[in-house]
Amino acid sequence: MNPDNGRISEMDVYLIKEGNHSRLWEVLGSHPCVVDDQNGTHFAVWAPNAESVSVIGDFNDWDGGTDPLMVRWDESGIWEGFVPGIGKGDLYKYLIRSKRGGGEFRKTDPMAFHNEMPPRTASKIWDLDHRWDDGAWMKNRTGSGTLREPMSVYEVHLGSWRRGADGGWLSYRDMARPLADHVDRAGFTHVEFLPVMEHPFYGSWGYQVTGYFAPTSRYGTPQDLMYLIDHLHRRGIGVILDWVPSHFPSDEHGLALFDGTHLYEHADKRRGFHPDWNSLIFNYGRREVKNFLISSARYWLEVYHADGLRVDAVASMLYLDYSRKEGEWLPNEHGGNENLEAICFLKRMNEVVYEACPGIHTTAEESTAWPKVSAPTHDGGLGFGMKWDMGWMHDTLDYFTKDPVHRKFHHDKLTFRMLYAHSENYVLPLSHDEVVHCKGSLLDRMPQDDWRKYANLRALLGYMYAQPGKKLLFMGAELGMKGDWDHDGELDWSLLSEPAGKGLFRWVSHLNRLYGRETALHELDANPDGFQWVDCRDSDASILSLLRRDSSFENEVLVVCNFTPTPRKGYRIGVPMDGFWKLLLNSDSRRYGGSGYPGVRGKWTSEKGFHDRPFSITLTLPPLGVLFLKLRVET
Repeated sequence: MNPDNGRISEMDVYLIKEGNHSRLWEVLGSHPCVVDDQNGTHFAVWAPNAESVSVIGDFNDWDGGTDPLMVRWDESGIWEGFVPGIGKGDLYKYLIRSKRGGGEFRKTDPMAFHNEMPPRTASKIWDLDHRWDDGAWMKNRTGSGTLREPMSVYEVHLGSWRRGADGGWLSYRDMARPLADHVDRAGFTHVEFLPVMEHPFYGSWGYQVTGYFAPTSRYGTPQDLMYLIDHLHRRGIGVILDWVPSHFPSDEHGLALFDGTHLYEHADKRRGFHPDWNSLIFNYGRREVKNFLISSARYWLEVYHADGLRVDAVASMLYLDYSRKEGEWLPNEHGGNENLEAICFLKRMNEVVYEACPGIHTTAEESTAWPKVSAPTHDGGLGFGMKWDMGWMHDTLDYFTKDPVHRKFHHDKLTFRMLYAHSENYVLPLSHDEVVHCKGSLLDRMPQDDWRKYANLRALLGYMYAQPGKKLLFMGAELGMKGDWDHDGELDWSLLSEPAGKGLFRWVSHLNRLYGRETALHELDANPDGFQWVDCRDSDASILSLLRRDSSFENEVLVVCNFTPTPRKGYRIGVPMDGFWKLLLNSDSRRYGGSGYPGVRGKWTSEKGFHDRPFSITLTLPPLGVLFLKLRVET
């Protein structure tokens, strides 16, 4: 905040008008301060089409005539003022009377740091004070090269990961230790939280945001969330936040018709309304709206020390005709369906946050073939660091839901990806979207009896970790949850005490540790030199074999997958080097709940070349099994 008692400087106004103010939280909103030796709070809000704006709250009996704000002389559309005698914890809203039709609106502060517990909607005067203890993490983060490091993400919905003894939500603080313990045991490098920003409808899972600068009060205060992130960092775990600039709900207390006009959204429904989500679309071409959204992105990375943002529904932002029929959308100035304003916004957002917060990354949930999503803006890209590979997710799940006897007819579902796998920097997601709306859990979707379901799920996860790309797994998959994810419940933690669930959890843990330990499995995730098929053509047997390597080109991991329940004896695989290929992991091991077949620890090479390689090994492939092997180097 500016030292002049929280007042907005001329430079702030200049940057706001120009569309280049990315720290709006410091100048707009409510800020406790001292004016003329009086303690109080400075308020500032953008409402250019207001006739009048007042601060109302408990402190003035919600009377709009007591504490009016004054509009600034500089045509910024900002109203500001100082209210003495109030401070942290006091409730307030803005009472806005519009020039357009004289309507009166009671609005939550768009820049509020903290709000009441939903369904109540008032803002709270608050501060952002917190003594951070993650200095070592933050210092190391500034030099991190994300694409060359292992990234295995555990996706979490805070309200349903674990509940208290009374069935209620755990607070951010209460969740810190058990979540860190679980993530550490499972070997994940990061957690990704479904949106923690304030949202009125719990059943939206956070994707209908009203508080772009306020963590939901369902789980505590801003400082409580800071504590959670701080604790995870001190345990060596990164934190990614879902962020939703693609749409916002039309709740009366929120951004919709904020000053009686379509201030944040487009007035024309063909540009400003999402038919899929019954929500409103930001006007990305308006400079003040770009300031607001870019400031929000920077705020969560800078103030809350988040390590990355996963940006939701990017495809819906890029296309003007997204999920629309003929006549329901307006073309751009060139007659096309590209949303040019949204494209410019996304590029600028990525430029700002990467410059302001070294070491972070942004990831796009983008489901189309839009080119260069994860390329830098100076190369014509959108500037994201990574992109979710939705095609991999759909094709792979489609393959694994097939009965193994039919998989040979769908072999291309697994092999097609490598035609485009390095066109972007990909994350392989098995996310929350795949376990809702009557889809069932990942385990449920595997075919045949319980033993084969678990074997198939272990094989699916093994294949996922063998593929180039960072990894993401929604909570519960590591336990073998059954049924749709229930946001009103919690994970079934009793599964960890059952043999099948314990074995599956151990498999996920060992996969994560192998992926993190073996540079061949992660260092060249975004480089085609890090992957080679050994044989991708054996569709009749539903067998795939591949090599992963690191930048030395000498450290290689061989992965062989048998996606049928039939063991394969004496199966020959071509390998590039002579020696003993040591077994690193076998998804069919008894310790993971498998059959333990065949129980070998590796194989010596034969001088018989195979698969266009100078040497080969013969393996007995376990049923529905994935093997990871590596050449043992004698010292």
